[in-house]
Amino acid sequence: MRNASLLSALGLLLAAGSAQAETVRLTVTVQNLAPANGIAFAPLHVGFGAGSFDAFNLGAAATAPIISVAEGGAGGAWQAAFAAAEPDAVRGTIGGLLLSGASAQMSFLVDSASQGFFTFASMVVPSNDFFIGNDDPREYALFDANGALQINQITLRANEIWDAGSEVFDPTAAAFVGDNGLRTDQNSVVAFNFAELAAFNGLLTGAGYNFQSGLGADSEVYRISFTAQPVPEPASIAMLLAGLGVVGASLKRRRG
Repeated sequence: MRNASLLSALGLLLAAGSAQAETVRLTVTVQNLAPANGIAFAPLHVGFGAGSFDAFNLGAAATAPIISVAEGGAGGAWQAAFAAAEPDAVRGTIGGLLLSGASAQMSFLVDSASQGFFTFASMVVPSNDFFIGNDDPREYALFDANGALQINQITLRANEIWDAGSEVFDPTAAAFVGDNGLRTDQNSVVAFNFAELAAFNGLLTGAGYNFQSGLGADSEVYRISFTAQPVPEPASIAMLLAGLGVVGASLKRRRG
């Protein structure tokens, strides 16, 4: 009976440590769902924060952060602006050039209480200035009030592809099929646009295949999946170790 009581107490310590943990190891998997020989995606820029970094807005002129993603995919200004707006956010870049059918994965340590809003952006190629991303910085609240993951997957369709309106449409100056250094400013506004991708059909891409869009408005093009594992806080670990010590000492006395 005494052993059973000790094991029960240990179980309560384990449960308490898990319940108190706010830090989670969040694994993010991205997949290109577009048809074969279709669009590819530049590395995905991601951030987990308080939901205050707003990179762009529908109907407004694109600013430097989102232009740095949409024109060339590098995203340096996006990352810098996110860091300035939310110094405590967790940020990163997932994968490289993601061709049709490919996937990439990365894990992050995230505080579910203070870093629960997910923001992302990636260039669509070939294009002059097309991208995927979330207009509303508070659209994706990954965790509920108890710290449990409440969004397991985000699936984007072709009609959710954005046009930054910052660069004139020109296949000869488009990334992945032309010379992106020849781009010309457009000075328009952010809008939805996937139909222009068909104008690249037949062009040879940088990956060596002849491009075919193959997209309809409802075609699935990109998926972001999440899994989370709790990471005990140091205080919880200390309490657990202390509990193990008590159990060990009690068992030793019984054997003695």
